[in-house]
Amino acid sequence: NYTALLIFRALYGIGMGGEWGLGASLAMETLPTQARGLFSGVLQQGYAFGYLLAAVVYWLVFPLFGWRGLFVAGALPALLVLYIRARVPESPVWLRQQHAMGDFWKQVLFVLKRHWALFLYVILLMTAFNAMSHGTQDMYQTFLGEQRHYGVTQKATTGIIYAFGAICGGTIVGHLSQKWGRRRSIVLCCVLGIVLIPLWVFSPGYTLLVIGGFAMQFMVQGAWGIVPVHLNELSPDAVRGTFPGFAYQLGNLFAANTAVVEAQLAYHFRDTSGHPDYAKALSLFTLVIFILLIFLAAVGPEKRGKEF
Repeated sequence: NYTALLIFRALYGIGMGGEWGLGASLAMETLPTQARGLFSGVLQQGYAFGYLLAAVVYWLVFPLFGWRGLFVAGALPALLVLYIRARVPESPVWLRQQHAMGDFWKQVLFVLKRHWALFLYVILLMTAFNAMSHGTQDMYQTFLGEQRHYGVTQKATTGIIYAFGAICGGTIVGHLSQKWGRRRSIVLCCVLGIVLIPLWVFSPGYTLLVIGGFAMQFMVQGAWGIVPVHLNELSPDAVRGTFPGFAYQLGNLFAANTAVVEAQLAYHFRDTSGHPDYAKALSLFTLVIFILLIFLAAVGPEKRGKEF
């Protein structure tokens, strides 16, 4: 029932919420400084690769077993965690700092008091980032099905193709940010994302929509590929294991109603047939978020190449 679903989703969220911040900090503290940009993109596009796998599983499993089958299939990769955890060593930075570590919560409170403006900025930044990714993904399949009337196969194919775009974008732009700078790369991706909006949702045919989806996710996840390294470089040293993940998940929380907002916009606009106009809703919401993210990235700090 719905209550059981909420309980298990909450437990799942606790586990998943702890994974990203710690994984990103471990990777960034372990890697050479000059390799951070590239591997930030590779790390973050584990999300896009998972999205790609989910599209394939949806294509194969959903017609036969429904949503329950998808939940079971989605749980299976978690078994790999046991092997990974047993083999991956601790960060050398973390090991080096252990002798200087005091009471954890006192340090957290001290850092929050000293860096409260940075903390608020990063929360706003991550709210915009999460709104951007959810705004270009969550309702896109609904747009393809309800407004363009494409079937399961076409929707799954589109998801697979734009997931490839996301993987390419995150890896390439993450690497380029090592030379171009974190903020400049984010701004460039958002500007190009705005240019791609007409191709992404207003193209007259399926082929052009697929191309638009690939290109849009290249830019969206290109910007996202910078997030792990950017947050870890901005983070105060004493709370690097906590700061990026906490700020990221608060941003995720504040952007959680993205799909609801887009659905309400679609019902407000309506197309020529009187049906919800998802194309207009997605384009307007995404345009606003891109502009907001351009502003936040442009005015915010950057510590590219910071030594941990």
